[in-house]
Amino acid sequence: MSNYCEIFKNAKNIAVVGISNNPGRDSGLIANFLKSKGYNVVGVNPVQDDFDGIKVYKTLKDVPFKIDIVDIFRRSEFAEEIVDESIEVGAKVVWMQLGVENIHAQEKALKAGLQVVMNHCIAIEYRKCNF
Repeated sequence: MSNYCEIFKNAKNIAVVGISNNPGRDSGLIANFLKSKGYNVVGVNPVQDDFDGIKVYKTLKDVPFKIDIVDIFRRSEFAEEIVDESIEVGAKVVWMQLGVENIHAQEKALKAGLQVVMNHCIAIEYRKCNF
């Protein structure tokens, strides 16, 4: 079993940063996929309040419970500030979706004790676990 499978087994709360009502974006599909697998999923987007029944908060700091996985659907240059906020709220894992790569963000998160996945789709990796 991959390390990713351990991440999924130990997670309950997932925040999808950059969730979007735009139907052309994968963030909403992934949020619904994770919700269908039993996770407590919230979105983070400063211009939305909800997505398809999923509560959306303005920032990670506004989420009123501990976050296990911060799933980043923002451009790579925004990853570092999201990592800063992830560290501040005590998240356990920072997951940068396919196409999201930021070495400085990765180093910062690892130094703070967070697990980091970079440039991988959370849904693809979940399906490999055969839960």
